[in-house]
Amino acid sequence: MKLPYLLVAEVPEAKIKEYLLSTTHRDGKHKAAFFTRFGFDRDRWELLQNALRDHAAEHDVVKVEDSPFGVRYVIEGTMRSPDGRSPCLRSVWFIEADSTVPRLITAYPLPEESDVG
Repeated sequence: MKLPYLLVAEVPEAKIKEYLLSTTHRDGKHKAAFFTRFGFDRDRWELLQNALRDHAAEHDVVKVEDSPFGVRYVIEGTMRSPDGRSPCLRSVWFIEADSTVPRLITAYPLPEESDVG
């Protein structure tokens, strides 16, 4: 199964610049170290935005979790990066109970992270 409503999926600029690519965010700095190793950076944050959308389009949902607030979707697989490698990562998306718009919650390397390619 693919992420529902993929065509309207949101990957906010702030989520990327202030979290996933932030070297000073308490939780994000480790993710920033991972993503920058593969050529992503804050100046071209849209590259990561597009890569995360492509990641969701290219891989199936591996886990679905219902809650009173909505549904959480987990996607795992490789992602194309600016430096040509294909790191393995997990992306997590959420659709609120009263919505049909998936929003990126987080993304991070899989424990068995590899840089295929």
